[in-house]
Amino acid sequence: MNHSVFFCNYSVGPEAYQEVPGICTPFGKRVLLLGGRRALAAGKDRLEAVLKGSGLEIVDAQVYGTDCTMTNINRWAEHARAVGADMIFGMGGGRALDTAKGAASAANLPLFTFPTIAATCAGMTKLSVIYWENGSLDHFAYAKRPPRHCFIDLEVLAKAPAEYLQAGMGDTIGKFFECHFSARNDKLEHSSALGREISNMCYEPLREHGSQALADCKEDKASLALEQAVLAIIVSTGLVSTLVLDLYNGAVAHSTYYGMVTIPGFDEAHRHGNVVSYGVLVQLMLDGEREKALEVKAFLQSIGIDTTFREMKVPLDREFMAPVLKAIINAPDMKHIPYPITEDMIFQAMEAVEALS
Repeated sequence: MNHSVFFCNYSVGPEAYQEVPGICTPFGKRVLLLGGRRALAAGKDRLEAVLKGSGLEIVDAQVYGTDCTMTNINRWAEHARAVGADMIFGMGGGRALDTAKGAASAANLPLFTFPTIAATCAGMTKLSVIYWENGSLDHFAYAKRPPRHCFIDLEVLAKAPAEYLQAGMGDTIGKFFECHFSARNDKLEHSSALGREISNMCYEPLREHGSQALADCKEDKASLALEQAVLAIIVSTGLVSTLVLDLYNGAVAHSTYYGMVTIPGFDEAHRHGNVVSYGVLVQLMLDGEREKALEVKAFLQSIGIDTTFREMKVPLDREFMAPVLKAIINAPDMKHIPYPITEDMIFQAMEAVEALS
């Protein structure tokens, strides 16, 4: 049986937007720009400056909303048709880019992405995480192909709040540990095997460059360390997500996040990637990898991510955690794991993480 794999190309550098006219012009002239409110404030003028005289025109620029929902996706797909857009540009963080991906797919238009924070790999993948109107997880949706091109402007990312970079690094190391864990004992075919090997680039480069990248971001410096961290977060993770079967894109770490956000007020107080990286510690301790957990804990502490319930101000109480543990076990990323995992096993791993030193 035939199958096709499509990759998202990318440009990275302090003036990455300069590449837009040459890359996007073959796809048409009329652009619908969708983004977050702060994202458009950070990147729209910079983008418009390079489009002058290029033949490309932003026919409309809109704030996408506040969440990636099917309502927003369908709304913007219809709007793209109404304004006669030839392509959609998505600008912002994960939920803005996921909305743009969904709208472009629904409208059958090419998509180009412009991440303004380095918090996720959303700019490189065909995945959109869809939420209900109340903010709870609805489902994962996959476009036929990822964005055509991702423009990673280091000047824009250097000026973004450093906590997004911090969270992006936390999320990214999850891809390495979860991919290897979920693929354990499986005989992988070429695409998934290649993706699993690329996942190695989601951890070691961050251990080497992460602390310096965070320091540079706090000083608005578009440095080599920042570039290496950003490439791990956006590109390496994006390639893994594109190549591996969905079965290998997550495991305990992301499931821990989906469980923890069922605690009222938790999601508003803690960034996605920070919680995923805590979930990495849970997965490692559950799997008996204490030395590796100590290594990861040291890295997380070096970039200022909380590694205990005490720091996150969550009671480590079995009764309190009952609905959280149930949500973790039933999360979609727990459908393919190397051995059965129970709620008690997760809680015992959390206790072990709390005592880890």
